[in-house]
Amino acid sequence: MATSLAEVKAHAALPTVGQTLLLKNADLLVTMDKDRREIKKGCLFIKGNTIVAVGTENEVPQTADRVIDLKGHIVIPGLINTHHHMYQSLTRVIPDAQNGELFKWLTALYPIWEKLTPEMMKIATKTAMAELMLSGCTTSSDHQYVYPNGIKLDDSIEAAQEIGMRFHACRGSMSVGRKQGGLPPDSIVENENAILKDTQRVIEQFHDASRGAMIRIVVAPCSPFSVSEQLMRDSAKLARTYGVSLHTHLAENVSDIEYSQKTFNKTPAQYVEDLEWVGHDVWHAHCVKLDDYGIKLFARTGTGVAHCPCSNMRLGSGIAPIRQMLDAGMHVGLGVDGSASNDSADMIAEVRQALLLQRVGFGPEALTAREALEIATLGGAKNLNRDDIGSLAPDMMADIAVFNLNNIGLAGAQHDPLAALVFCNPGKVAYNIINGRIVVENGKVVTVDMPLVIEQHNRLAQQLVTGS
Repeated sequence: MATSLAEVKAHAALPTVGQTLLLKNADLLVTMDKDRREIKKGCLFIKGNTIVAVGTENEVPQTADRVIDLKGHIVIPGLINTHHHMYQSLTRVIPDAQNGELFKWLTALYPIWEKLTPEMMKIATKTAMAELMLSGCTTSSDHQYVYPNGIKLDDSIEAAQEIGMRFHACRGSMSVGRKQGGLPPDSIVENENAILKDTQRVIEQFHDASRGAMIRIVVAPCSPFSVSEQLMRDSAKLARTYGVSLHTHLAENVSDIEYSQKTFNKTPAQYVEDLEWVGHDVWHAHCVKLDDYGIKLFARTGTGVAHCPCSNMRLGSGIAPIRQMLDAGMHVGLGVDGSASNDSADMIAEVRQALLLQRVGFGPEALTAREALEIATLGGAKNLNRDDIGSLAPDMMADIAVFNLNNIGLAGAQHDPLAALVFCNPGKVAYNIINGRIVVENGKVVTVDMPLVIEQHNRLAQQLVTGS
């Protein structure tokens, strides 16, 4: 296990220092750069972990330590997942939680989650990250807010290092149990002083503020119905002392709104404004029920939102007004949310659902394929307060997803390969490159033994849920 920031950085850098990689002859290279260029027969030259040149064959060096011919493929910036609960991959489709709205779903699962162990946390994180990588994701946040039985955020960070994911580890927390009027059982809430102390520890031990960082820490009290106002205020103060980002759930469904109004006599937007939980260093998950005041507030302050369409559909939470948010100038990214409320961690499928759900709610022109893909790349980078990922351009980090256009799900869609990725079913990536390192090759994760990970994951999931 890494025990210092220096070891984290060294671990990430080892595979790529000084090496060059050329991706050439792609049918389409989607840059998401300032001009939103889409380059036919595109090439991309990487040195170490950084993109050096992007363009046609005449504009990019044609020799490298390794050359990959991508004829028949589309290249896009790595997708950025801005909301997840990776431990939940152990509790997919739990029968008692299959048909409930948010609060009922949570109360069915809390008693299971209080039995989580450090081993379970680590293997669940690897499983979730592998699934994300295979769907084109190169950077993910994870909102980890349950810490029973000796679990630490360190467990998730170690898993991210082993598999090679660029990772924003959110030190979540719950401090208000049922005895205090909160939703979670008292057995899985933490003391607020202990929360703040451990949050400070992981920031000092792991947070990397440098360009191209592989590990960053986020301060992330879980939600208005599971932490106190004082913890929200203290968390914001701590985060800004260290220059790290803030994240929480907000305005997810009708029950969430009712709790805020009953408990705080404020709307969710008024609540976070009063707590100074707005700004370019803050992004909130869901915001399905964010009102007009909240949209204008978030747009004015640069506050981000992680849109989680599959989870919102699965829990019947509603349709977030993403079109209205974008038109107001808000930062909107994409999140798969936990694998117990989505039951999947497929980022490219989430892009498709974002497109379709907006059209169901607001009409067939509510969101285009290119807008949906931009939310999942540049939008995610803005949520995470980064300017080094989300596009393919010189001096950006080499985070790249490559899909094979000859897959059955894209047959007949060659006239617009970018739109095909979103409207159709592209399947798993052919290649995934993170920080200049190939982590998926020919459709297989190459950084860990996936059959072993899956076997361990299934065994631990059975143990967690049934005790056997």
